[in-house]
Amino acid sequence: MPNHSKLPTYPASLWKEQDSDNTFSPLTEDVSADVTVIGAGITGITAAYLLAKEGLKVALLEAGRVIGGTTGFTTAKISSQHGLIYQDLINQHGQEKARLYYEANKKGLSFIQDCINELQIDCDFQTLPSFIYSTSKEMEQKVEEEANAYLKLGINGGFAHKGDLTLPFSINNAVMMRDQAQFHPVKYLNGLLRAFTKLGGKVYEDTRATDIQKNSSIVETENGFEVKSKHIIVSTHYPFNDRNGLLFSRLHVERSYALAAKITEENIPDGMYLNAEKPTRSIRSATGPNGEKLLLLGGEGHPTGQNDRDTLTNYEKLADFGARYFDIDEIPYHWSSQDIFSLDSLPYIGPIQSGSENVLIATAYAKWGMTNGTIAACILKDTILNKENPYKDLFHPSRNEMDFSSAKNFVKENATVAKELIKGKIKRESRSIEELEYDEGGIIQLDGKKVGAYKDKEGTCHILKPTCTHMGCDVVWNDAERSWDCPCHASRFSYKGDVLEGPATKPLKRIDS
Repeated sequence: MPNHSKLPTYPASLWKEQDSDNTFSPLTEDVSADVTVIGAGITGITAAYLLAKEGLKVALLEAGRVIGGTTGFTTAKISSQHGLIYQDLINQHGQEKARLYYEANKKGLSFIQDCINELQIDCDFQTLPSFIYSTSKEMEQKVEEEANAYLKLGINGGFAHKGDLTLPFSINNAVMMRDQAQFHPVKYLNGLLRAFTKLGGKVYEDTRATDIQKNSSIVETENGFEVKSKHIIVSTHYPFNDRNGLLFSRLHVERSYALAAKITEENIPDGMYLNAEKPTRSIRSATGPNGEKLLLLGGEGHPTGQNDRDTLTNYEKLADFGARYFDIDEIPYHWSSQDIFSLDSLPYIGPIQSGSENVLIATAYAKWGMTNGTIAACILKDTILNKENPYKDLFHPSRNEMDFSSAKNFVKENATVAKELIKGKIKRESRSIEELEYDEGGIIQLDGKKVGAYKDKEGTCHILKPTCTHMGCDVVWNDAERSWDCPCHASRFSYKGDVLEGPATKPLKRIDS
């Protein structure tokens, strides 16, 4: 039987073992800049660095700690191979746009490599081939179609020989992309942050942006201070400033899971791997904090807040897979992340709406933020400097994605949100606070009202109103992360009610027991 005792009690990201070299003070006064960048992940930090390099005065705001969002909880593959997408992109957008998408992500990879060389960043960067493999007859056909798409688009790759793959199980076929890469994202972004601050850039941690004043360039913060600038970049993963709901109905959010395991080093496969089937299995090597080689497994994605089993089961499934094919000694790290999808498989990068061209967003990278987030920063920099960019129109947020398949996604996504909104309101709970075990959370009845409660290891109860402060959906308990997750638009809150991930900007209301 699998030994799940190898999973630590609390999640921790391998990448977060090395946090930022510096801590930065919160905003304590009103300031002005040429550009305000909100969100210090890969897009925000890269854009801030590029703009500072051009001589602009840049203020970078982060609600928590820098690199504390999805970028710190990724599998950190730097690749243009984003699942079996190129045949779909050709069918949906045509050959020219599919090729442009590949080129944009290829440019993102080469940009990262150039920065590493120029700034001498030690971040475990490694060039490797990337593979998608099938283990079923149905997906064997899909892999074949993808290899044909590579041929049409002139992609550096194609059918892989089975001997190219060093996996401990048999496969049907595989498609490969040459010269892809992997790295340590936190070490890389620490290098960019150092370069940014040397150029005079300002970073403000623990400074949550709560609003952008309508028809102005003033960012309001939770601290009560303001930042005034000519341009604003919202790189908060999920745009918190979607005042008119132009994007909420066009975004789908999923959580996915990862673990890093200690196994015999020679049994760790060379290359980066992704299966074609569901559930997803992502496989790569990684370097641990003491230089040891680890096996990194990812997968088990599901819509945020919508899970038909305990969240912890997702980690256990990955651990089962690892135990089945690799001799796992220990699992020192496991973590999860949030990924945002658009209607038509392309990110949204640029002005959020006409009339507010100075407010730019970047979101919906699916699970591929390292390259998409990097090229987004390049596009946003060029937009602010009024320069041409070959990828600008491809990713523009106001593009019309409403072909047949996108329209189906639009209807499905909004029907799901409506269903979750109603389901949370009518669901009755009969458990009482006394029934909660230590280190357990859930919806309970308290004085005839439905509340959210978590009983910590000391037996202290943290009681909250379980209504998301974004649009009023009922949140659900996530037992693996000890968080409250919203099934409608994927805001997440700590067991104390603090905002972990937007679009919500206000905490859950606390209730005195």
